[in-house]
Amino acid sequence: MKPFLNEDFLLRTDTARTLYHEYAAPMPIIDYHNHLLPEQIAEDRQFDNITQVWLYGDHYKWRAMRTNGVPERFITGDASDWEKFEKWAETVPQTVRNPLYHWTHLELQRYFGITELLNAASARRIYDQCNALLRTPEYSVQSLLRKMNVRVLCTTDDPTDSLECHRALAASGFEVQVLPTFRPDKAMAVEDAATYNAYLDKLGTAAAVDIRTYADLATALRNRHDYFAALGCRLSDHGLEQIYAADYTPAQLRELFDKVRGGQELTSEEVVTLKSGLLVLLAELDWEKGWTQQYHLGALRNNNARMLRQLGPDTGWDSIGDFSQGRALSRFLNRLDEQDKLAKTILYNLNPADNELVATMVGNFNDGSVAGKVQFGSGWWFLDQKDGMEKQLNALSNMGLLSRFVGMLTDSRSFLSFPRHEYFRRVLCNLLGTDVENGELPEDLELLGSIIQNICYYNAEAYFGFEKVVVKEAAEV
Repeated sequence: MKPFLNEDFLLRTDTARTLYHEYAAPMPIIDYHNHLLPEQIAEDRQFDNITQVWLYGDHYKWRAMRTNGVPERFITGDASDWEKFEKWAETVPQTVRNPLYHWTHLELQRYFGITELLNAASARRIYDQCNALLRTPEYSVQSLLRKMNVRVLCTTDDPTDSLECHRALAASGFEVQVLPTFRPDKAMAVEDAATYNAYLDKLGTAAAVDIRTYADLATALRNRHDYFAALGCRLSDHGLEQIYAADYTPAQLRELFDKVRGGQELTSEEVVTLKSGLLVLLAELDWEKGWTQQYHLGALRNNNARMLRQLGPDTGWDSIGDFSQGRALSRFLNRLDEQDKLAKTILYNLNPADNELVATMVGNFNDGSVAGKVQFGSGWWFLDQKDGMEKQLNALSNMGLLSRFVGMLTDSRSFLSFPRHEYFRRVLCNLLGTDVENGELPEDLELLGSIIQNICYYNAEAYFGFEKVVVKEAAEV
């Protein structure tokens, strides 16, 4: 019997195995969206134990532990790192058929060479073995990125961030490009006047602009956008329930901004109107610089108010939402396209019911100027598992061009998450290999192999235009 997660994991046919081992596996990684901390990369952090690198901040694991009956003290509380790892190890056997079971054992194998299954009985051995390796120079953060053959990594950064860690990395000679991504969600969060005004004060300080008017806000955002560009940024990103695409006039935007800047709360209709104008403003900035704009759509966040108060956001209390996406998405993209200001765009949906909607929507705005200009993004968050990946790949294949897809990303907060690229590549190769052996695709390994290599690496390299960044000596603001 072959061991679990052997070399042919997920590869059910001979053609799939050939496509993966000969074409997909050797390709480097471009991870163009994640939530890794740039300061940990810049300082080349050495983790004391596997709990720190594996469990801190990973709300995927936290949700599983809670569901398994683990008290919060052993998840985000004051239990020791060993106790937290022990509770995770006890939980792992109960995660069968959840992608966490695959990811856990892939990561133990690929980073630490551990093929033993993680459970209560093996926990102490595995903990000690991993910790001994993590304390060696070969397991520093930068070494972990080298180990996974990462070429480009894009973090997710607020417009107020100084990006000093990115500047230091660019000057350090570290061979992996670590680039910022412009994530202006807080600059659009007009629902709460007090919180929004506190943020505008912070943004104004960062941009050296006294933000009193809508025009001042536009100037501040442009200043920070320019600053990000000077440090190699090539992408923006937005986390939205749905696209905002209400009609508005410049006068309305000015009036609504004055109202919220004055401390008054906006009505729900006014919120949508102001956000619609801000979203277009930011999209036009991206278009001017040739950036790619990303829209992550459909998350219903912070459902558990009690735990949100206790632990804050991004701690595992979010779910798929059932928002209406099509009409507003069409209006927004069309508004930009009408002005010839539609940047390269990636749309990620969290509700699989919207797969075909998004797959057909992107085709409406692919104008031949760039291959795959508007993309149906990879399976995201709750959908970045085998079933979700296959559904996204099938919808994209049926209604667009799979061959122009820019591929996978980790969307992760852990430096041990890069085997997710391998997981995706195996799923992709298995789909195409099965089609060949079913007689649905020709047995043309040169054609299919080149398509797979493009999806794994070359499409993203060309689409984003990554190049070795020369940090401009921009004035500190």
